[in-house]
Amino acid sequence: MGLPRRRRRVAVLLLALSALGIAQIHPRPVDDQVPLGEQQNVETAKPLVCVHTLLENEVDEAKIKRSLELTRELGAATIVQFFPWAYAEAEQGRYEWFIADRIARHAKRQGIRIIARLGLVPAWARPSDPAAPPTTLNFLPEESFADFARYAAAFAERYADAIDAVIIWNEPNLSFEWGFRPVDPAAYARLLRISYPRIKAANPAVQVLAGALAPTREQAGSGAGLNEFDYLSAMYQAGAGEFFDALAIHTYGYHDSPSAEPNPDRLNFRRAELLREIMLHHGDEHKPAFITEFGWNDHPRWTGAVRPSQRSAYTVQAFEYAEQHWDWAENLCLWAFRFPADTLSYPDNFTLVSADFTLKPIYYALQDYARGWARSEDTWLPTPRAG
Repeated sequence: MGLPRRRRRVAVLLLALSALGIAQIHPRPVDDQVPLGEQQNVETAKPLVCVHTLLENEVDEAKIKRSLELTRELGAATIVQFFPWAYAEAEQGRYEWFIADRIARHAKRQGIRIIARLGLVPAWARPSDPAAPPTTLNFLPEESFADFARYAAAFAERYADAIDAVIIWNEPNLSFEWGFRPVDPAAYARLLRISYPRIKAANPAVQVLAGALAPTREQAGSGAGLNEFDYLSAMYQAGAGEFFDALAIHTYGYHDSPSAEPNPDRLNFRRAELLREIMLHHGDEHKPAFITEFGWNDHPRWTGAVRPSQRSAYTVQAFEYAEQHWDWAENLCLWAFRFPADTLSYPDNFTLVSADFTLKPIYYALQDYARGWARSEDTWLPTPRAG
């Protein structure tokens, strides 16, 4: 288990979605947009329920609308959604908001609030020395921190009526997500220090989320990353505590049930509690946390997966556990609602809805919970066996 497989998951997704992302750079005219329909409201009994959508690479606007309709019908009033900087500012100083605009307007019409994840660096903001090795879209040099902060502030101001929070970067404790460089908690703290005041000046009501830290057992000196506990502690030591309103946490269940005890040497759902202890140690008990990625996988041939009935039951039980024990958690956001295209590999078995909009059994199980239609022990799903 652990980081190498997670990195492969991300790489597979990037390859599967890259063609779709290219199409987004030359969008169709705005006057060809899909009708919004009547204003909707989310009927939910469980405000913790949140899903992670991937609408930024959706070419067909009708599919954005349908995805958000199904999100509303699920009973999720909040989504996490990625808004790439590289899509919005391909040319320095010239913003193109088409992609973000259509996501925001459909989310608002469905009554859904957004936690916006910000990242992905345009070419002009990365090193341009032809003699140097090429950089990835996750490579953010320190000289471009202020440019990123300017984008984040402009985004927060433009979508003040649609977003509740912004996440500064994604999984910076993984080398892959930090531009295939050694991870650097102090540099990330400096990114927060530069971004936070500009975002709050542009939109004082928005919550600025730090971290989105990945669960990993990597130790200092690893080329793959650093475990989230040491990384968060180093962030605090670098002065990051003054420059975020809440912590974003990623925590996956793998083989364990939601009630399994947390352990630094084991990847499971309650591992998030160990990060909460670090927040308390540094006097941040007043700050909430957001679980912006979590879930189980039920692929029949992936070593990190559980059976489909376990996945459905564990997911509902995780929400119930957090509802009872995690008064510090604002939302639990399930990875992932739907991919624009099938990856044809195990990542597809994290989704609630397939690329062709087939609803999976886990969708119905979570809908029963979120809408207050049934308790987990009353569902038609078989009780999962241990192990």
